[in-house]
Amino acid sequence: MSFDQLGLSAEMLRAVQAEGYSIATPIQHQAIPAVLAGNDVMGCAQTGTGKTAAFALPTLQRLAEAHASATGGRPNKHGKHPRKIRSLVLSPTRELAAQIGASFAVYGRFSGMRHTVVYGGVSQNPQVRALRAGVDILVATPGRLLDLMQQRHINLSAVDVLILDEADQMLDMGFLPPLRKIVASVPQNRQTLMFSATMPPEIRRLASEWLREPVHVQVAPVAAPAELVEQSVVFVEPKQKAALLTQFLRSTPSSRTLVFSRTKHGADKIVRSLTRSGIRAEAIHGNKSQSVRQRALEKFKSDRPPVLVATDIASRGLDIDGVSHVINYDLPEVPESYVHRIGRTGRAGADGVAVSFCGREERSRLRSIEKLTRRKIRIEEKFADFIEADSPPASDTADKKPHGDGPYKKYPRRKKGGKPFRPGKFGAKSSSSTGNSDNSGGKPSGTSNGKKFGKPGKKKFAKAGAKPAAPGARTGKPKRKRRAPATTS
Repeated sequence: MSFDQLGLSAEMLRAVQAEGYSIATPIQHQAIPAVLAGNDVMGCAQTGTGKTAAFALPTLQRLAEAHASATGGRPNKHGKHPRKIRSLVLSPTRELAAQIGASFAVYGRFSGMRHTVVYGGVSQNPQVRALRAGVDILVATPGRLLDLMQQRHINLSAVDVLILDEADQMLDMGFLPPLRKIVASVPQNRQTLMFSATMPPEIRRLASEWLREPVHVQVAPVAAPAELVEQSVVFVEPKQKAALLTQFLRSTPSSRTLVFSRTKHGADKIVRSLTRSGIRAEAIHGNKSQSVRQRALEKFKSDRPPVLVATDIASRGLDIDGVSHVINYDLPEVPESYVHRIGRTGRAGADGVAVSFCGREERSRLRSIEKLTRRKIRIEEKFADFIEADSPPASDTADKKPHGDGPYKKYPRRKKGGKPFRPGKFGAKSSSSTGNSDNSGGKPSGTSNGKKFGKPGKKKFAKAGAKPAAPGARTGKPKRKRRAPATTS
């Protein structure tokens, strides 16, 4: 269905046509009329299907119509009627919040609506100045939003439309307590839209609590990956993953490649490995400042993109054109994250390739992913020869006992609670005339005054401060007297 059949205004259609869009996606086809009618919407669709436009276009139109009726169509003079926040969009990550803000700027260019984006990791001063100037739409991450609310820079008492994007990830990231505080600050008489790629039971419970008789929109099975993404898995040992990634990137033609790591430290390690191999790479994760993350994304969107290595911070909502390959260097612990990761490719009807490196300890994660997606992932045989050639011989990988044959020296076992014995530390001959041990405080060795030290006997030493015994006096404990045997009468 084309956009002009969805009931959008002339301003919205003009903005859509300026972007080169004419046909609505299934989620847009079902959600836009429901939002325009003022209904609450519970939307579930796989990533890359146009969820942002599904809530941005109708929200902009409703706010523009309400603003026109309130002002009589006359332009609002600065300071006469200060703009209040009438729509709040919550996002789990800074990158997704910035992307949603860019979509509102594109679709609302002819509507006259003002918007701003607030998130952490950067100075709040420009954000506060934008809020003081007055905005109609606020896109925010929960943490920075609560911070500015506590500083009394944000008032949500006039919000008419509340939108939660990627609601399941916000729950996974522990945002439920902040979300409850934010929702409690928004008027109950509002329109609530909730969109997500997956719909676990926790999200359904929140939907029943925050939404009123919502229209359910689901255009694909829950946690279903994009059909146009070619998926495969390579079984490889963890120590071989770095070499396999380098080999894959050198032998596979691609436009933009996104590599996912499980940890932040792992992402930096992958970048260093690729750089040593002569492959340009950039990392993006939570430990990077927002300016560094933004520069990495801009490089990735350029005509000469580097390989982008990221944690799951980049797995949700990032709409980057031309991502041809997604590589799961580490399989995610949460199976749903796999769907979001591979959703970065195969977007807007384009083909994509998703390859996963599966180590021995990651087999259970692979089974969980296949169970969730209800699909058996094809085993990639292309790099089987490389993996076998790069594998170390069995003799090198065998366990070596520290006291057996081999490169290890045969040292005596340590006593319980003691330090291991090493030649040279104890037993070295002293250069002093007394023949005592060296300065390390070890046992005495060598000779002293021509006498050899023998085994120490069980000599009893007097306590410190005790008086010397008199000549001829017996030392040690007194001899116990023998008791006479008892007699019976």
